[in-house]
Amino acid sequence: MDEQVHVRYMVSDVAKSVAFYTEHLGFAVETNFAPAFGSVTRGNLRLLLAGPQSSAGRPMADGAVPGPGGWNRLHFIVPDLEAEVSRLKGEGCEFRNEMISGPGGSQILLLDPSGNIIELFQPAGQR
Repeated sequence: MDEQVHVRYMVSDVAKSVAFYTEHLGFAVETNFAPAFGSVTRGNLRLLLAGPQSSAGRPMADGAVPGPGGWNRLHFIVPDLEAEVSRLKGEGCEFRNEMISGPGGSQILLLDPSGNIIELFQPAGQR
């Protein structure tokens, strides 16, 4: 069985998305067939970036059109959330909310160029 995890995100701009994930989150380019499709990897995660011109972007039989956004998200554990947020804000990245904390830790929602969510999470007591 394949040990790699594959996630597909619908994106509005493949080239911008490939750049975002490689420049800000440490992914490596696997394929870049912009404007239709690209894929990037980080560890055992393979992130498929499907643009409107890709087969995954075609309308469904009922007319619904796949698009970016929603509440499903990648979840990355970071050792120092404040430092990571500061770094990403300094690089011009956009966040959906302010950092929040709960009994399990602290989190914030980072947005990719298409509005897909990436959760950055620091477990309670870690540092």
